[in-house]
Amino acid sequence: MSRYVASFEINSKTDSYAARRILERVFDTVREESSNVRKGSDDTSELLESFKTLQDAAKRPTAGKLEIIYEQYDDEFEN
Repeated sequence: MSRYVASFEINSKTDSYAARRILERVFDTVREESSNVRKGSDDTSELLESFKTLQDAAKRPTAGKLEIIYEQYDDEFEN
């Protein structure tokens, strides 16, 4: 398994705004893709709720850290 980490330190209102925009974009993308691929499934609702919580948390401009972790498993997708 490969693991990639990107950290974004939020030290200003500008940084906070950038983090909020990142999370808004991620939420919108996940929502769009989920509605096309997994329409109506329970795991879609849970996934969207998790991202919505992150998006809501980023609405208040505060200092912090946004960290994105991508773990790439050795298994491949089935065709």
